[in-house]
Amino acid sequence: MPQPRLTRRATLFGFAATLAAPAIARAQSTDAFPTNEEVIRDQVAVRRNISAFMQQNWQDHFDSIGVGCLLADISSRAVHYWAADGTYKLYPSSVPMTEELTRRGYTEVVRKTENPSWTPTASMRERDPTLPDRIEGGVPGNPLGTRAMYLSWPAYLVHGTHDTRKIGRQSSSGCIGLYNQHVEELYPLVQIGTKVRLL
Repeated sequence: MPQPRLTRRATLFGFAATLAAPAIARAQSTDAFPTNEEVIRDQVAVRRNISAFMQQNWQDHFDSIGVGCLLADISSRAVHYWAADGTYKLYPSSVPMTEELTRRGYTEVVRKTENPSWTPTASMRERDPTLPDRIEGGVPGNPLGTRAMYLSWPAYLVHGTHDTRKIGRQSSSGCIGLYNQHVEELYPLVQIGTKVRLL
């Protein structure tokens, strides 16, 4: 009787079966599928902040649209923008870390800067004495990102950020932060004199 020939295909198949054996054994063990977990249908659903991504009407916040209106909704961590022609934009944002750092009310855009430099305020330096005196614009570590729109309130801005982990969180010292790509899209639309509400 002739001996079976050892082919390349048979060798590869045997090797694959040897590698798969431990995984098959683990899958058959009871440890692979815990039995003490709650049934998914009995678990409390994770609540999402859908209000942040629902369109709003500028008339609910401003008397007139003027050259444009910008609403920074601190509770839902979203920025809503309406241009004079009615164009509407919605972006996720970062918001102040604490209520003490939060300023609410009406203001306006008084200045805009591309690649702004950053100088920490006295209160920032008090909280963190290790902060540098200044960071020049265009540097990746600059907290103001690639664009900044200054409000009539001193030291309050709508700006970009290189640290994308901050968006959607309470992470600023009072400013409203946007992803750099979003602030770069918004920047040419927002004119000096745009009405701003922090809600």
